[in-house]
Amino acid sequence: MFNKIKEIKGMRDKAKQIKDMLGDESVHAEASHGQVTMVMDGNMEILSLNINPAMLTADKKESLEQAIKDVTNDAIKKAQRVMAQKIQSMGGMDLPGM
Repeated sequence: MFNKIKEIKGMRDKAKQIKDMLGDESVHAEASHGQVTMVMDGNMEILSLNINPAMLTADKKESLEQAIKDVTNDAIKKAQRVMAQKIQSMGGMDLPGM
């Protein structure tokens, strides 16, 4: 039983270490030819979102909505790749029973 508790603590420590490392990483994404840009960290938290003021008009509402979806999806994909690379470089996450 104590071995299981030790394993769980080790996994928790490793997960925290990975989360801290990912917080130091960032990815940049853009949509609508650079009109909307985003920076996201490796934990998939948005650090910044910039929208060109020209996109902030009523007639560009749909374009802006689509650009925000596109930039967010792109940033998430990039952050997931960074996350996978970091976890792999650390030897992966050995989860018992998986």
